[in-house]
Amino acid sequence: MAPRCDDGRVPGCYPAGMDNSPPPPRMVDRFRGFLPVVVDVETGGFESARHALLEIAAVPIVMDARGMLALGETITTHVEPFPGSEIDPKSLEITGIDIGHPFRDAKSERDALDHVFNGVRAAVRKAECQRAILVGHNAHFDLGFLNAAVARVQHKRNPFHPFSTFDTVTLGGLAYGQTVLSRAVQAAGLPWDGDEAHSAVYDAERTAQLFCLVLNRWQEFAAFVPVPVAPQEA
Repeated sequence: MAPRCDDGRVPGCYPAGMDNSPPPPRMVDRFRGFLPVVVDVETGGFESARHALLEIAAVPIVMDARGMLALGETITTHVEPFPGSEIDPKSLEITGIDIGHPFRDAKSERDALDHVFNGVRAAVRKAECQRAILVGHNAHFDLGFLNAAVARVQHKRNPFHPFSTFDTVTLGGLAYGQTVLSRAVQAAGLPWDGDEAHSAVYDAERTAQLFCLVLNRWQEFAAFVPVPVAPQEA
């Protein structure tokens, strides 16, 4: 006689009414306890110790019930140049930032970091993750300016890993053969507006779309199923 389903000795057999569906995917399992947060900074030049940080945008990544990635709410602020910093006029030509605009509403570096980090920490907690990991296009540039500002104001609550990143230059090259952000975005079939580019918000959101698209297509292709592991520092 076949064993009854309420016989606890039968592997994979569940009593009537018991839910045997797998648990929903969790962000904490997808990236080893890290929450990807896309960051773009606009600056007064290329040297983080010398040139001013002028604008920050951060986009936490969220996960749906299918394990697919999407953009969370953008966190952004303009930043006052730190005392003694330099601003290359050519950088302002590219970004279109008007330092003296009456409605720029820029914050000091300390207040700007507080604003962005508070939002990022809230997203990390909501995802049940332990720390944020920066995603960027040429991520070392954005992380370098962020870390330099953290050091200048001696900020003690930086939610980002100090050196590990995800870079969409690599992902764009892998998936579409393109390493320039505008070309990678368009190769992925996403819209690109050159007039909006070089705004921290616009570039961060396009970078986030590219990151999610590549990771989601990989998941569909490889049927990737993350294995829960104990989070640990890299």
